[in-house]
Amino acid sequence: MKTTAPGLIEKPALQRTLNNRHIQLMAMGGAIGTGLFMGSGKIIALSGTSIILIYMIIGLFVYFVMRAMGELLLSNLNFKSFADFAGAYLGPRAAFFLGWSYWLSWSVAVVGDAVVVGGFFQYWFPDVPAWIPAIAMLLTLFALNVLTVRLFGEVEFWFAIIKIIAVVTLISVSVVLIASSFVSPTGVTASLNHLLDKQAAFPNGLFGFFAGFQMAIFSFAGTELIGTAAAETRSPEKTLPKAINSIPLRIILFYVLALACIIAVTSWQQVSPSKSPFVELFLVAGFPAAAGIVNFVVLTSAASSANSGVFSASRMLFGLADLGDAPGIFRRLSKHSVPFISLAFTTFLMLLGLLLLFIVPEVMTAFTIVSTVSAILVIFTWSTILASYIAYRKKRPELHAKSLYKMPGGVPMAWVSLGFMAFVLCLLALRPDTRLALCVMPAWFVWLAVAYQFSHFRSRLQPDQRAAL
Repeated sequence: MKTTAPGLIEKPALQRTLNNRHIQLMAMGGAIGTGLFMGSGKIIALSGTSIILIYMIIGLFVYFVMRAMGELLLSNLNFKSFADFAGAYLGPRAAFFLGWSYWLSWSVAVVGDAVVVGGFFQYWFPDVPAWIPAIAMLLTLFALNVLTVRLFGEVEFWFAIIKIIAVVTLISVSVVLIASSFVSPTGVTASLNHLLDKQAAFPNGLFGFFAGFQMAIFSFAGTELIGTAAAETRSPEKTLPKAINSIPLRIILFYVLALACIIAVTSWQQVSPSKSPFVELFLVAGFPAAAGIVNFVVLTSAASSANSGVFSASRMLFGLADLGDAPGIFRRLSKHSVPFISLAFTTFLMLLGLLLLFIVPEVMTAFTIVSTVSAILVIFTWSTILASYIAYRKKRPELHAKSLYKMPGGVPMAWVSLGFMAFVLCLLALRPDTRLALCVMPAWFVWLAVAYQFSHFRSRLQPDQRAAL
């Protein structure tokens, strides 16, 4: 390979160094994110016990999106990311829009995760500004991602183990508290009756129920990470189906059971909308030491989600450059086959995004802003995956016929899922804190349209004309 600079190689060649255990735990870790640990408190305050229904509904449609993605990726193992099959079946404009939007969604999500890390750190050190631990976490993750892809897989593997242990422990402790009818210092008796309380089902009516979808969508952001990592996965035809097929079980365990336990132990009225309900459960139950441990776990969860975002965003930028939709410098790999330039540029922009903590010092307010922007972009990503599947079924029926991993429900279910995505997008207009992001986001797509036209125009010029621009 031709060397262009010390430690850098010009021709990109991502290595398949992630194995089955990395992909399985990445998939599980992606299902347990900051939205669940931090944002679920706000959803419970809005939606009461109907939060369980919200997560089940969204989880069902996420499963169909992932099955569509799985069939598309496995139909052609040369597809390295969503942008590849979007370009193949919807055209280069769709690949351009999807690639850049997905890159931005993770870049914004990582800022949200960093904001939350700062908030969790203040649990122990309330006088420390939230931006200090947030910046420290981002720089640490950058250093880890610079080394090797396999190290990223190892870090995510152990982060996911910690999160899984935390959720299982919370469920186990809750079962004991419920079985013993534990009475908290606030006078609340742990009981399953809290789940059956009619007033708790829709405490703010249908308005509150629908408003809960925004944060819930953000909670599921990251499940598609296994698709981004496909290019660096050994035996994707075996590992991807296993990871996707386990999504329903993960939803039941990590979302439905965990949230049901929180409500049963604390009752929905006792859940703070601005704090993590996982930490608050142990505080309400009178176990402050355990609450500190759980705070550490949810802090690592936010760091894990940010780690996934740094990895995914840098890989998507690399893929865009490989397609000619981003400057060629982002195609360069280090000697460890890591897209260093893409990684450095993305991390730098994430650090700039943390300026939000100076503008909006309230952690939950800042988190709501960035999570809404990320949710809109995630909905766009999932919708483009579904649209690509519909086009794939029309243009390449022979590939679908011989596919060993077909999407259940096929094209009709893809259309139903698209309708659901449009419905959730409309729901973001219900509340002022989410409506602002919804009104601003069209500017991003207008900018992409302009950028695509310039990129398309520039690609048709001769090299000397291109250099003059």
